Amino acid sequence: MTPVTRQEVLGLYRKIFQIAKKWQSASGQIEETIKEKEYMKNEARTLFRKNKDVTDPKLIKQCIEECEARIEIGLHYNIPYPRPIHLPPMGLAHKQGRMLRHQEKLRKISKPIYLKSHDEVS
Repeated sequence: MTPVTRQEVLGLYRKIFQIAKKWQSASGQIEETIKEKEYMKNEARTLFRKNKDVTDPKLIKQCIEECEARIEIGLHYNIPYPRPIHLPPMGLAHKQGRMLRHQEKLRKISKPIYLKSHDEVS
């Protein structure tokens, strides 16, 4: 990891904790605010520790983009949790063969960047 990339990653980590420190839940309830703050901190710790040994520059860039996207979406919607996506069920594909592989490929491509790591950790 280059020194510039390292500084960028550490800056994102600090930014998440600064946001969590000032966070107010949409409902305004103290219990919910505390719960959301803890979620943000735990999610950041888990994902950053999981990716600490990543050395591929493309993968590092993808992780940085995902982090930035999750921060922006969280601040915009005032929700710390990843926004769900709604994909059509795979009921039209056969249980095996080209159609199933094609459907799986389409589902993988259509998954937003901010949810790439969420399913792996959750």
